[in-house]
Amino acid sequence: MSKEFLANEEEKTKPYRKAEYFTNRELSWMDFNDRVLEEARSKDNPLLERINFLGITQSNVDEFFMVRVASLHKLIAAGIKKTDASGMTPLKQLKAINKKEQLTVKKRYSTYLRSLLPLLEKNNIYIKDVADLNEQQYEFIRRYFDDELYPVLTPMADDADRPFPFIFNDSLNIAVHLKDEEKNEHDYATVRVPNIFKRLVKLPDSDNSFILLENIIKEFIGKLFDGYEVKESTCFRATRDMDLDVAERDTSDFLLSVQKQLKDREHGKVVRLEIEKGMSEKLRRRLFKKLDVDKEEVYEISGPIDLTFLKKLYGAVKDHDELRYKPFKAYVDPALDLSSDIFANIRKQDYLVQHPYDSFDAVLNFIKKAAHDDKVLAIKMTLYRVSGNSPIIKYLGEAAQAGKQVTVLVEVKARFDEQNNVHWAITLEQMGCHVIYGLKGLKTHTKITLVIRRDEDGIRRYLHLGTGNYNDVTAHFYTDMGLFTCQRELGIDATNLFNMLSGYSRPPYFRQLRISPEYIREFINQKIDREIEIAKAGRHAEIHMKMNSLSDPEIIAKLYEASHAGVIIHLIVRGICCLRTDLPGISDNIEVHSIVGRFLEHSRIYYFYNDGNDEIFLSSADMMKRNLNRRVETLFPILQPDLKARAIAIYDKMWQDNVKARVLHDQSYSMIDLRGKEAVNSQEYFINEAVEKNRVLKEKRKEMARKPEAFKVMRKEDNELTLGDQKDE
Repeated sequence: MSKEFLANEEEKTKPYRKAEYFTNRELSWMDFNDRVLEEARSKDNPLLERINFLGITQSNVDEFFMVRVASLHKLIAAGIKKTDASGMTPLKQLKAINKKEQLTVKKRYSTYLRSLLPLLEKNNIYIKDVADLNEQQYEFIRRYFDDELYPVLTPMADDADRPFPFIFNDSLNIAVHLKDEEKNEHDYATVRVPNIFKRLVKLPDSDNSFILLENIIKEFIGKLFDGYEVKESTCFRATRDMDLDVAERDTSDFLLSVQKQLKDREHGKVVRLEIEKGMSEKLRRRLFKKLDVDKEEVYEISGPIDLTFLKKLYGAVKDHDELRYKPFKAYVDPALDLSSDIFANIRKQDYLVQHPYDSFDAVLNFIKKAAHDDKVLAIKMTLYRVSGNSPIIKYLGEAAQAGKQVTVLVEVKARFDEQNNVHWAITLEQMGCHVIYGLKGLKTHTKITLVIRRDEDGIRRYLHLGTGNYNDVTAHFYTDMGLFTCQRELGIDATNLFNMLSGYSRPPYFRQLRISPEYIREFINQKIDREIEIAKAGRHAEIHMKMNSLSDPEIIAKLYEASHAGVIIHLIVRGICCLRTDLPGISDNIEVHSIVGRFLEHSRIYYFYNDGNDEIFLSSADMMKRNLNRRVETLFPILQPDLKARAIAIYDKMWQDNVKARVLHDQSYSMIDLRGKEAVNSQEYFINEAVEKNRVLKEKRKEMARKPEAFKVMRKEDNELTLGDQKDE
């Protein structure tokens, strides 16, 4: 991207870059997490799903403090007073975050204590306090403490001879105030609640009665301090700066640098302290001083600290299927089934998949087939986040051991997956794969698999391009889209991309793929400019985008410019949205929806009307500065006419959602008024579509079993080229 292009864009969008035109990124994220909390409060959701949503809000905000709030602390410590796009300094942002989170904490615990806990009890699901236990249950926790916990617990004294113990990030601890019965002196200690035990301890006499581990420990904590009276024991949790900041020098020990940083970050600054309500002033002051926190960073909790245990409760509860979402079976296109000739089918046409409605098995089948196919010469793949027991790693290893050339870029800087990715990088190397650890100064976030195969008529490249991670676990509850293709130009682009990642290649241009840094921003700007020109010419112009987050100031200013020119703009933004829709003359033509539902909306779709010649692109990139400037991302077109129509229909159905969608106005989100309207829940629509596809497929297979001749005819029809075939045959 040339400096001249950037300068021209900056000049054109200058009128649209006023601070009052932007919402602060961090506060917008907090609004998103509040929308997740609304799902926990919604009576329309099954009870155990509401419980799970509440647990998700807790884990979301924990990561937010570990990374985003920690970054603000660093900026403040460095004396940075520069403002963000919305005009807020780091200090002003931090104060606003703490003020807002204090209110949200109260809302979270009100939801738990006043709403969800009573509903659980109505359904004979109990999280009990010690005082609620019967004799048998009390005897059970006493024995559990004596036999299991007592040998493991380590009381840590805090006095002149023994300094205050190190408090690990995210660990639950018990602060203890003691009185020496002989000397009549007061002492203090800390006991860490061990995370090697389940926090939810199942009680006898009931399938669904539990007690929290810390409550058992507090009940019998006096056994750890013979000769002392326990005056007080209350829980607390510290959240530390956990952002990984690897000094990326041109060095061969990059993997070791990441591993060292993983150890060092455990000692990051405390950015939040949660304390149990009722903690005495004396214990509070000691903790504040020892952990070096300000009062604004301290949160008094009316209930169990750290509600992430609720995500475990979801799986711990036996039976009660009526309190969960109804399960469904994802659809696998027969052409992408493991028993089919996947490569022959992809030669004939492209395939578009939408997870989780289309099973992620299609992706696993593609990689497994490639690993075991004698005609496959090489596999190249990028991995950003994979599961803890990934079959993909297994297949890649098998491919390497079978003599295929396997190259894998494992992004070891993927936040909070660093340890997992370091492990897989080492494992892949041990299995014979060539592993790249990412690029200096950039994260590789693109999702791409390239299979090189010797077909009967020569070498051909087969591709999978996706919007989401190659993670077989999250693929069950993240919505993502992917394309299987062997289009020649996309294959050449993919080869050039991998040459860039593994070597020193600088391709002069890409034919169909758009790559960031640099070129996705330029491409999106060009597409917006074209819609602006069309609108200025008096013709109809539209832009439709779906993404996780919209925070890049330049892209937002460009959308304001388009709106001002008369372009109709529809945006589906799940999370952060720094764009405002309430600016007269600036954003009149922009409407923003956010969908929060059963699945995490993760797909990225960019769709331009183009005078009726629709163009639609999928991407691994959000419209965020980090994705456009500091990550390797891909944006790819859907060219096959039937798939283009399907992708547009998918977007349109999500835009029609009036059940789980919220609309942004006046910097806040509200549900859509359903009065007089037919309810449209896009996620439920796609589930029902998958169920219907499975039903039809099952009927077809029954028919095949009855009429073998019909099977032969159907197979012949399936093997014919489809309309709009784009292949290089």
